[in-house]
Amino acid sequence: MKRYSEISLEKFNRLKDRNDYLILAFESSCDETAVAITKGREVLSSIIFSQIDIHKAYGGVVPEIASRNHVEVIDKVLDEALEKANLKLKDIDLIAVTKGAGLLGALLVGVCYAKALAYALQIPFIGINHIKGHLAANFIKYPELEYPFICLIASGGHTEILKVDSFQKAKILGETVDDAVGEAFDKVARVLGLPYPGGPEIDKLAKEGKPTYKLTRPFKGKDHFNFSYSGLKTGVINIVHNANQKGEEINKADLARSFQDEAIGFLVDNTIRAALENNIKKIVIAGGVAANSYLRSEFERVCKKEKIDLYIPPIALCTDNAAMIGVAAFEEIKEGANLDDLSLDADPSL
Repeated sequence: MKRYSEISLEKFNRLKDRNDYLILAFESSCDETAVAITKGREVLSSIIFSQIDIHKAYGGVVPEIASRNHVEVIDKVLDEALEKANLKLKDIDLIAVTKGAGLLGALLVGVCYAKALAYALQIPFIGINHIKGHLAANFIKYPELEYPFICLIASGGHTEILKVDSFQKAKILGETVDDAVGEAFDKVARVLGLPYPGGPEIDKLAKEGKPTYKLTRPFKGKDHFNFSYSGLKTGVINIVHNANQKGEEINKADLARSFQDEAIGFLVDNTIRAALENNIKKIVIAGGVAANSYLRSEFERVCKKEKIDLYIPPIALCTDNAAMIGVAAFEEIKEGANLDDLSLDADPSL
């Protein structure tokens, strides 16, 4: 009797050169339980259960609560994804799952579920890097997108500029030396007394304000593409602290606008400069911060001025979802990635 590893490898070898096989994808890296079914760069269904309302009372994601809620809803989310695609489990050819980065307990729910299901169905499965998933979200909106391009990854845990020559070959041109941009947004939101999640709240409040507060952006005049957000965050903290000490009132809308202008301007300026200096007139934006309205409008404005093609996913694909994981799996396999076995483990720092 053949072992699972032999059966899954045989099935994998039969489908890996095709473009029409069905991928069942799971994403549980933080506070969204997501399941999707994809075929190539096409999404047949995508269901997301968000825990935002659950964690609002705590001002941020509580890992243990996130993990427990993944366990409670993952069956239901899977059933909805299959129903929406009008498919059965027996129709699925391959399973993909986020293996990292993220919260360890949350990741383990998805990884263990995916491995157990793959074993029960006797089909291959593959673990996917969450950040590469965000990059792949662009292929859903733009199936014609081709390499090479400059990619900005902007999220709560990552801020970096990549020169992407293929899905498996990317060079880091610049990265944050301390806080990620999304992390800085969340910290500034807490200082301003805004509810969780902080990024969208600052985006909304900033529309009511003017950039009247002076904040210093680091690395001005430097010839690299690195970022630093610790200083901008500390600048906001100092303004609020000094005002409190003097009994003065802070204009929160103006301070939110001042911070956002500098934080997003930093991303735009470095990314545009990286594209021009590398002679690549194609920019791809990925990660949760890509949902920020000011970021989207500024990139559109500057890219139009510099005659650079801009690729940015719809807002629904900027936040965590499983559709991007399924498409990422397809891209990985197309470029020669191998399937994983039952020893696959979650990697929170991937």
